[in-house]
Amino acid sequence: MSTSMSTDVTADAAARARSQRGRRLPVRFVLIAALLLDLAVAIAAAGFWPIHRSGALLVAVGIALAAGTAIGVLGAYRRSPGWAVGAATIVAYLLLGVPAAVPGAAAFGVLPTVRGLGDLVAGSALSWKQLLTISLPVGSYQTLLIPAFLSTLVVTVTAISVGLRARFGELGAIPPIALFLAGILFGPTFATWPLPIALGLLATLLVYLIWFRARRRAAALAHLAEQTGTRVEHGGDRRSAGLRSVIGAVVILALAVGGAVVAQTFAPVTRDRAVLRSTVEVPFDPNDYASPLSSFRRYFQSDRAEAPMLTVSGLEAGELLRIATLDDYDGVVYSVGGASGPSASGTFSRVPYEIEPTGSGRQANLSITIDGYSGVWVPDAGSLETIAFGGSRGPELQDSFYYNASSGTAAATAQLESGDSYTLDALIPARLDDAALAQLVPGSAPLPPLGELPDGVADTLTEYVGGADTPGASLVAMISALKANGYVSHGVGDEPFSRSGHSADRITELLASQPMLGDAEQYAVTAALMARSLGFPARVVMGFIAPEGSDPTGSAAVDVTGSDLSAWIEVNTGGEGWVAIDPNPAVREIPEQQAEDPTQISRPQSVVQPPVEDRTDTDDPAPPDVTQGDPTEVEPLWLTILLLAVRIIGVTAAVLGILVAPFLGVIAAKWRRRRRRRQAEEPVLRVAGGWDEFADTAIDYGYDPLPHATRRELADVVGGPVPAALAVDVDRVTFSPEPPSMEQADRIWSVVGELRGTLSEGRTRWERLRAAISLRSFAARRRDRESPEQVLARLLPTLPSLPTLPSLPGGSRGDAGGVLRVSAEPVGRSSFAPVERVGAPDASPMPPLSSDEVQETSAERPLGAPGIPGTDRIEPGIEPENEPENEVGVYGEPADADDRAGDRADGNTEERS
Repeated sequence: MSTSMSTDVTADAAARARSQRGRRLPVRFVLIAALLLDLAVAIAAAGFWPIHRSGALLVAVGIALAAGTAIGVLGAYRRSPGWAVGAATIVAYLLLGVPAAVPGAAAFGVLPTVRGLGDLVAGSALSWKQLLTISLPVGSYQTLLIPAFLSTLVVTVTAISVGLRARFGELGAIPPIALFLAGILFGPTFATWPLPIALGLLATLLVYLIWFRARRRAAALAHLAEQTGTRVEHGGDRRSAGLRSVIGAVVILALAVGGAVVAQTFAPVTRDRAVLRSTVEVPFDPNDYASPLSSFRRYFQSDRAEAPMLTVSGLEAGELLRIATLDDYDGVVYSVGGASGPSASGTFSRVPYEIEPTGSGRQANLSITIDGYSGVWVPDAGSLETIAFGGSRGPELQDSFYYNASSGTAAATAQLESGDSYTLDALIPARLDDAALAQLVPGSAPLPPLGELPDGVADTLTEYVGGADTPGASLVAMISALKANGYVSHGVGDEPFSRSGHSADRITELLASQPMLGDAEQYAVTAALMARSLGFPARVVMGFIAPEGSDPTGSAAVDVTGSDLSAWIEVNTGGEGWVAIDPNPAVREIPEQQAEDPTQISRPQSVVQPPVEDRTDTDDPAPPDVTQGDPTEVEPLWLTILLLAVRIIGVTAAVLGILVAPFLGVIAAKWRRRRRRRQAEEPVLRVAGGWDEFADTAIDYGYDPLPHATRRELADVVGGPVPAALAVDVDRVTFSPEPPSMEQADRIWSVVGELRGTLSEGRTRWERLRAAISLRSFAARRRDRESPEQVLARLLPTLPSLPTLPSLPGGSRGDAGGVLRVSAEPVGRSSFAPVERVGAPDASPMPPLSSDEVQETSAERPLGAPGIPGTDRIEPGIEPENEPENEVGVYGEPADADDRAGDRADGNTEERS
């Protein structure tokens, strides 16, 4: 019978599926689903804005949204196979990708070209890594719009197709979330609009899920009404269901916002975050090139001192044009720090479009043309914002340009040559006077560790700082002393001899000579070492100083010669950041060189203790003393992405495991209960357990029988002939004087298995899952543990008074004399128990009734008190396994003292509890 029913249901489901395939999608459904999903994709794509910050991104995302929506809707409307939708997506990508993602290679800005298609195909695989090795924002540089365009197109097609075609259209909410995460992973290390984007995406997807759930519910009720011919739901029910969904969504949003506020209050989010670009190897390493400071004297040779190195417009006289920033001193040479060091000066990235400006200052637009200067280092000024190369080598230089925003150093691996030109926009900070410098306090910028100071530095610094009582005042005193005691000599021409270089012994020689002879190479290094001894993070900068006649308006360009080259220091402060200071003495007449005083070199070394009592206005810690080790090999990109994916999956799995653990516990408890019932040692317990399993399954699926309902009552609630027949069979086997066989128990369990399958037919996966994790059967079993005596004691006070039966032989009321003893141990799922007559020794036991007689008797007049659940059927002839604990009279009336006395008089010595 069950097999026939299952076949009918399956055939009906198949017919409905064919009918649905034959119907077109409702236009209203398509419009709403596409609108909500497109809105979610657009919000998620906003995560790419910090990467590009260009209107070209809006164009690319808009084209991808429109094309993806059209492909997804048409594919769903025409029921196209998956391969056809994929092929259409590829064609749209090739046709629209060039004008949208590679606009520089499109003919007339809209038509794809052969070169553009080649860049598009190559960029589909290569632009992802290029995006991680370039400074942000990138605008529409080269092929770097491809990741945003391709991701948006694929996500839109997937979301629309899943939302309109999948059995569970709610899964269409997953692709926009993936796009949102992609924008974070490929984005900058700082967050931009994290809360608005996240909450906007969450709200949109919640609206989509609520609407989809309401539509699914309405469709199910309409189908049910069509089958039954009756109205299943009224308007009030629909409003109530919608209100519950809206309230649930509001609660979820409130919890999300509240959680974000609490988390931000107690654990503020730092600006920096770990993303893919944090661990990607940058192709430019400054350690591959010699320190520019080592060639300082070359610019003062006769053939270069007055020769133009470059021409520049847009600088004021005296402003600084940086070549390179040097912060790593090993006692031999000052160089640019490596990428593996503790400072950020060795980490260079691509600059295709624009750099986020830092600090404040004069907005300057510089035009620079290279003449005699050459090399990998690109002269720039202040804090760079944009740079554009011109000339025939412009594209080559632009593609090989790298920049370090921490140090302001720029480089081009193609190397500058005579005739190259470029323009740049920058913020040039104002120079501080001595009064402002005296108020400075040391900052906390990390730098490579400094080894042992050259001889004479500490003692000379002690002399210079004198009675200065603050770090800023000590810094000013040191700079002033260097300018006052030092003299400039490049050691060329008729100048006094001055050895080049800036090693430790050269610095010791500078401090020991009388007078001090050197140039900016030695004075800048000495000032940087002394500033670090005072507690200031300091570095050396090499570059040109704009000569007299420079025009800040840019109307006229001036030549910068080799003699305009200089070196200065930058110190990191607590309030002003990096501040440029010129420690070089003015060019003046050099006095006669005095004999060296050996005692000046042999003075004992002492450590200068920087004053710390006035540093209470800053909480910045001192730079850590980190020992720079050997550079470690950077992990490849695929391994970095794999490890990050494993980490994300692991954390997600752990969180999901914690969330689903209670539900898995319920499922495991039900499996253990079912296994214990089916493997019971006694066949009668297996039979009773089989019925219990069916009853629990029905309760978990939402059937609600009365408390202490009999098997037949529960079968009536479930409905159908098979449950009723099973109830009769279980009752017959349970109350039979002969124990059932194992074969009978197995047959009962076979029927129970079919019935459990029938209960799940025609239900959604969510309904089956909800039944699997439901606790209703456990609650019902706990409720039904109440003994029959407790039921009678609870219900008897509410019953009307019953007539007293005439006395029968044996001295008691009743048909066979004695009292009615009810066992306190229920059998199986039913809440009633077998009974026996006691207290009438002269009464013979009643012969067992056949099953037909039992059914006939039950139909004519149920025994027991009317209206009391659990007493509508009494099977005679079955001896209880345990001695009962309570005695009640016929119809549940308590046995009085006279009955017990009569029993004792008749010689009944049976033990009573």
